[in-house]
Amino acid sequence: MSTSSKAKLTTSAVRAGINNDEQHGAVVSPIHLSSTYSLKGFNEKRQFDYSRTGNPTRATFAEAIATLEQGSVGIVTSTGMAAVHLICQLLSTEDTLVIPHDCYGGSFRLFTHLAKRGQFKLIVIDQNDQQALDQALAQKPKLVLVESPSNPLLRLVDIEKVAKASHAVGALVAVDNTFLSPLLQQPLKLGADIVFHSTTKYINGHSDVVGGVLVTKAAELGEQLAWWANCIGITGSAFDSFLALRGLKTLPVRIKQHQENALKVAHFLEENPAIQTVYFPGLPSHIGHSIAKKQQTGFGAMLSFELKGGTEAVRKLFDNLKLLTLAQSLGGVESLISHPSTMTHAGMEIADQLEAGITQSLIRISVGIEDIEDILADLAYGLEQSQS
Repeated sequence: MSTSSKAKLTTSAVRAGINNDEQHGAVVSPIHLSSTYSLKGFNEKRQFDYSRTGNPTRATFAEAIATLEQGSVGIVTSTGMAAVHLICQLLSTEDTLVIPHDCYGGSFRLFTHLAKRGQFKLIVIDQNDQQALDQALAQKPKLVLVESPSNPLLRLVDIEKVAKASHAVGALVAVDNTFLSPLLQQPLKLGADIVFHSTTKYINGHSDVVGGVLVTKAAELGEQLAWWANCIGITGSAFDSFLALRGLKTLPVRIKQHQENALKVAHFLEENPAIQTVYFPGLPSHIGHSIAKKQQTGFGAMLSFELKGGTEAVRKLFDNLKLLTLAQSLGGVESLISHPSTMTHAGMEIADQLEAGITQSLIRISVGIEDIEDILADLAYGLEQSQS
């Protein structure tokens, strides 16, 4: 991506909703908490009539994300999982969905349980296994879902390659872009039909909102999904949209500091004797490093690692951290550390976790924007104690 196009994305994020109040001239986009809107007259609706269907604040936020992702239609949902569930409305009982074996635990749980209820057919594969991918696509799926980088092992999928192969058999492609945000990766430009985020994470960035958003490349597909979002009642609230829009304005500067810190943490962990393996696409040693350089404009700030010493070492590490907070979620300004097997991916059976490469020694970090020396000092002490 050229420097000028990066600058345009930054400007779009900062200026989202600015100066759009024609009534009072408010610089910041107002928050509209009204649940309902008056009609002009009999059978004469205005742009908005009921907030589940449409809300001015939510519409401003949706348009901002659609602009950043360079898509046609943005749909704001109440949670990230609501956005995932919304995509499932495209599938009927005879349709097939292909998902990665190492996707987010909440998504995996939803897909597998809906498939058990007969809502659709499901194929779970390692999407970097070409033979497995070819066999899955030979089943003529309706939808292929991609998560790149994956949660929690930061595996990369060549989105453009998968999109071309999927389209060749008539499948739609949806990409979870939560780990990177639109500033570091734009899947629609790589061939995807749908991109979605948990806005709880980097887009909002302050761990005080739960929400999701979905953007489609084609307007017709967006209108179809917007109809379903209203129908099943999963659209986001005005207040959450207001807060997420506020968070979006600082995303460019936040993501810059997040990434700077994450790279230093990754190098520190790579050299630490307590660590078996580090998973971070920004390291040349990472198997997906070349793919990341091709389809991303940055490496993000999520990383994971295998700790030597098993679960007892994991427990000691967590007990001796003072700065990093042991908690789920990611993308906030504060550094968070988690144990995927018992936290974010607890909804997966242990056998499925192991198949995806999630062990009891795996630890995930969402690197925050604190002073890097404080982050490294906290990790250094915790890791030393974990091996004692």
